[in-house]
Amino acid sequence: MRRWLTAVVGSAAVALVLAGCGAPAGVDRDLTDDWPAPVAAQQFVPAADVCHHSSQQVGFLSGYNPMECGESHRVETMYVGTLTGPGAERSTPPPPGSVGMRAARDACEAEVGKALGADRRTGRLTLTVVLPSAPAWAGGARWYRCDVSEIASIDDSAVDLRTGSLRGALTGAAPLAYRCFNPKLVKDKVEEMVSVSCTAKHHAEFVGIWEAPDISYAEFKRTSKRTHKACRSLIAKFAKVPDNSDLDYRAGTIFYQPYEEDWKNGNRGVQCFLWISDRNLTRSMKNAGNKGLPVN
Repeated sequence: MRRWLTAVVGSAAVALVLAGCGAPAGVDRDLTDDWPAPVAAQQFVPAADVCHHSSQQVGFLSGYNPMECGESHRVETMYVGTLTGPGAERSTPPPPGSVGMRAARDACEAEVGKALGADRRTGRLTLTVVLPSAPAWAGGARWYRCDVSEIASIDDSAVDLRTGSLRGALTGAAPLAYRCFNPKLVKDKVEEMVSVSCTAKHHAEFVGIWEAPDISYAEFKRTSKRTHKACRSLIAKFAKVPDNSDLDYRAGTIFYQPYEEDWKNGNRGVQCFLWISDRNLTRSMKNAGNKGLPVN
């Protein structure tokens, strides 16, 4: 559980020259100077702003079948970049956790955030970084693909079919954005966060992303108190209340951490929630102030 509470010339022509035969009128004896220069080989690069019926973990050309985003699909390529630096100098595609993979993921998060209108981790969206296959990499391919998919919920990463582009999906009404929830608890552990309208009775609300320090996953899990403290600071900013010791008596915290492989690839984004266990909320706590989020 992750929550807490990739010019050959014909031999006959050569024989004619060696035999000293005369050239026809208008033809010189240079067999190669009038040939067009060979066209340089073009390396395949996938397109951005296209969609796909299914996801790829490795960008095999044989599996590349882009479609219009108005058609039913599961994946949208929002950006295609080029790896440079140490990650591009390898003889094989960068593996998970490597400098190259982390560089590609960081660039994808930034570009995808621009396209969506906000950090994709603030909504029901997942990111897949697709690299070239090993043969394509050996042939010089250095592209990376930033693929985005809509997921079922914060607890369920299943990807369903959808139509339409995700561009701007986290702006305006933003139906994919995380807002209010009712946590299902089993022995003080969150089993599920059930999304509800903020005007319905609820006990939790998403308040933002905390960027954890660049430490090992094991160390992060050992320091959960630091994470809860960081989330409390986000609650204070979100609700517009003082960030002091009284926060412990205003609201509790729930957080969701990245999966371990995402962490190795550089994702340090912790999803933070305020949690009120002893009363029902029927409005968002954003800018609620001391009156909306009192000390209890």
